[in-house]
Amino acid sequence: MKVPFVKMHGLGNDFILIDCRAFNPGDISALARRLCHRRLGIGADQLLLLSTSKVADFKMLIVNADGSEVEMCGNGVRCFAKFLWDRGLSSQKSIRIETLAGIIRPEKSDGLIRVDMGEPTLAALKIPVVIPGYETEGSDDPGGKNIIDYPLQIDDSTFTITCVSMGNPHAVIVVDNVSTFPVAYYGPMIENHHFFPKRTNVEFIEILNGGEIKMRVWERGSGETMACGTGASAAAVASRLKGLTKESVAVHLTGGDLFIDWAADNHVYMAGPAVEVFSGEIALE
Repeated sequence: MKVPFVKMHGLGNDFILIDCRAFNPGDISALARRLCHRRLGIGADQLLLLSTSKVADFKMLIVNADGSEVEMCGNGVRCFAKFLWDRGLSSQKSIRIETLAGIIRPEKSDGLIRVDMGEPTLAALKIPVVIPGYETEGSDDPGGKNIIDYPLQIDDSTFTITCVSMGNPHAVIVVDNVSTFPVAYYGPMIENHHFFPKRTNVEFIEILNGGEIKMRVWERGSGETMACGTGASAAAVASRLKGLTKESVAVHLTGGDLFIDWAADNHVYMAGPAVEVFSGEIALE
C-alpha cells in the first residue's frame, strides 16, 4: 500500500507527517524507525501521525526516530497545524490538537505560528524526576519540590540542572559557551540518567542577556537536533526561575529563533515558523 507523506521542518527540526485517519498504520514504533532513518528511509527526527480525536479538532501522535512515542513536540505541532491549514482541513485561526500532553492550541500570528504550550510543571514527580529528598520534603505539592540548580554528577563533571515539564521532561543546564560545549558526549548520559524514569530532553543554554538565550538541545530518542520548541519553552522557564532572564525571551537555536513568553496567566507561549520541504508517496509493508 502506498500512502502520501509530507516532509516538514521547524527551524531544522524535521518531521514526516502522514494522515492516518483513513487507515491503520500498524506498528508505529517500527514505522518511525524505518521512515526516519537518514540512510534507509525518508529521514527525520520524528514521525507525526494525524488521527481523529473525540475531544479536540484533530489528534497528533508523535514518535521519535528510535521508535519511542512522546507526549509533545513544539516544532512538530506548528508543522502539524500548517499541514492542516495548507490542505484546507481547517479554516479556523486557532486549532485544538489532542496530544499525550493534553490539548494544544496553535494559532496564526503575524506570519508565524504561535502555540499556547500550557503551564509549566515544576514539581519533581510530575516531570517526572526521582531525586531522594525531592519527592515531598518541604513541598506543599504532593508531586514534590521544584528542582532548581541541583548538582548532578556526570562522568568527570558536575552540572547544576533545573528541571521543567512542558508536557515532556526537560533538564536545563547553563554553560559558558554553548557553541563549543560537547553536547553529543554529555547529552546521552544525562538523558538516560536514573533520576529520569522516562528519560529526559537536555537543554544546554548560554545566557546572552535578559531577553536572549543561545541554546543547543539533546532530544530524548532523537539525539542533538537543530531546534526544540518544548525545550526552548523549558529553557525560558528555567532561566526565569533562576533570575537570569525576563518573562519574554528570544531563544537562538542552531536552526533559527523561537520567541517564548511566560505570560501572567502562567501559560508559556511559543512563536516560530513551520516549513514544508517536499511531499510524496511511500510504500508501507
